[in-house]
Amino acid sequence: MPNCFLSRVTLSAACGLLCACVANTKSPVDAPGNPESTQTHVLEAGAAMLQAKPPIDALNAYLDGFHFYNGHPQAQMEAHHYCSILNEDVIQCMIFDGNTNTAKIMGVEYIIDEKLFASLPDTEKAMWHSHGYEVSSGQLVAPGIPGPAEHALMERLAHTYGKTWHTWHTDQDKRLPLGVPQLMMGFTSEGQADPAMVKQRNDRMGVDTTTIKAQRSDIRIPTPDPKANGWQYGKVIQISDPTGQNIHSHPDAPTAPKQNSRSSQ
Repeated sequence: MPNCFLSRVTLSAACGLLCACVANTKSPVDAPGNPESTQTHVLEAGAAMLQAKPPIDALNAYLDGFHFYNGHPQAQMEAHHYCSILNEDVIQCMIFDGNTNTAKIMGVEYIIDEKLFASLPDTEKAMWHSHGYEVSSGQLVAPGIPGPAEHALMERLAHTYGKTWHTWHTDQDKRLPLGVPQLMMGFTSEGQADPAMVKQRNDRMGVDTTTIKAQRSDIRIPTPDPKANGWQYGKVIQISDPTGQNIHSHPDAPTAPKQNSRSSQ
């Protein structure tokens, strides 16, 4: 595919090339409760036929990467992003702990272009993380889209910043959304992500971060705004949890191979 074409591929167009040929990732927890009744199944089927869902239908981009709790970099997890492209500079994503119909909504991420980020107050910037290293390292992937389209998408994402909150901490084996929302961050350099966590994701999805990293070597990665990634210079913003849920623990064991991956001791 000619480079001149790639230079004209917009963010929304690249994301629109998604396909469904992606390995399943299961949620690591089962929510408590009774199985769905026949009546509930009927109501669901009727709603699916009769109700329009424009906000849900707009979630047409799928990204898979990793997050960690701000201030607790050892507590890491895989994050499946289903995103809506609001315009060329703003994206909004729902974060799930898998890509099946039983995946739990872990939280949300808002993504903005570097130009918009530059306009933010310095105190706000500390809560956002840069995406350059996630792109260059090969850790951030867009499963199921053709290589040239993914490359064009990553060229754009390298120049963005994300603000992420998790509300259901299934990486901590929470079967319900207990505790308080937590600000999340992304990795910025080598040696931060748990290699076993990344390998588990790679093996399940059939991707190789080393190969992807080499394929993206031509992508220009900007120097992050010095006020982003606040945790790196001691500006850790986090909500303290009054419920005592211990949501920053480092689990003793990894999840099962087909489940959403996480760091472990």
